[in-house]
Amino acid sequence: MMKSSRLTAVGMVAAAVLWIASGHLLPHDSAEGEAAVRASEAKSQPLFRVAVTPATVAPHSPTLTLSGRTEADRKVAVTARTGGVLTELRVKRGQQVKQGDILAVLSDDARLAQVAQAEALVDQRKAELDAKRTLIASGALPKLDLVNLESQYKSAEAALGMARAEQERSIVRAPWAGVITDVPAEVGGAAFSMAGKEIATLVALDPMLAVVEVSERKLAGIKVGETAEVRLVTNQTVTGRVRYVSSSASATTRTYRVEVEMANADGKIPDGITAEVVVSLKAVPAAKVPRSALTISSAGDIGVRVVDGEDKVQFVPVRIVEDQQDTMWLSGITEGARVIVRGQDFVREGQKVSTVDAATERAAK
Repeated sequence: MMKSSRLTAVGMVAAAVLWIASGHLLPHDSAEGEAAVRASEAKSQPLFRVAVTPATVAPHSPTLTLSGRTEADRKVAVTARTGGVLTELRVKRGQQVKQGDILAVLSDDARLAQVAQAEALVDQRKAELDAKRTLIASGALPKLDLVNLESQYKSAEAALGMARAEQERSIVRAPWAGVITDVPAEVGGAAFSMAGKEIATLVALDPMLAVVEVSERKLAGIKVGETAEVRLVTNQTVTGRVRYVSSSASATTRTYRVEVEMANADGKIPDGITAEVVVSLKAVPAAKVPRSALTISSAGDIGVRVVDGEDKVQFVPVRIVEDQQDTMWLSGITEGARVIVRGQDFVREGQKVSTVDAATERAAK
């Protein structure tokens, strides 16, 4: 029994030794063999297919769109410059007037009397000067009297000029051409309290301004004299010119006032309506790609994925030049680069892919 147990133990030890030795003596797969197997398996799997489009880089002028309002170039409250009774009011709201047109007339009999008195005094001084000029020339009167008479005559003329100027102040005229937007005065307005009172509000509609507020980050791209497109809420589109760019920011909004001047000879653009101003900025080299091509790298950078000459995926960081409705203008892409426009989110950098032209693929559908 003991001999049988020993034989069994010896047999088990011998079997274990043979099993261990087999791992060293029998042939087995090398690392190179495993790599070859993996390569063979990779070759047998089809490459992921992506749609690409070739990039065309060209100078592009991005546009800056700003919201604002229209504003009359000039607006003034026309006031009476003297006292009197408002006897005539020759304008009404909405009326077009030209420069110098009479808006209202103030009546005061005292001014008429002052003009008549001044005219009479001028006639008297002139007659005295003419009558005594001959006597002075003949030596009958001293020459000093001529100086006094000429001085009195000139004083009388100055008094007449003042009286006539005061009379002219009773006539209220338009300082420039425009439209009457308000007439707060009434005929019969009380006597000498009219001085400084508003007669009418006059607005100049030509040219018309489109006024917008621009943030400090976007201000550098706007220059005086540049052309701008103005889209009005009335569905009108007008071309204008940047007339003014403020050098001082608003204390409350920290924005800068920009004025775009528009021709409005027919007066069709009203004052105070909503407007959208589109300004073209300096041209920069950029490529136009579909919005869907934009992606984010693992590092958080914004860019696009392209396919290089070896059909491998590469990530290219970009800067957005202009964001449009369906497409984007991007800088940082080289001319002719094959930009992935479909499937870019399902591949990684360095991965080999098969490509199909996006335009050909759309045509086939």
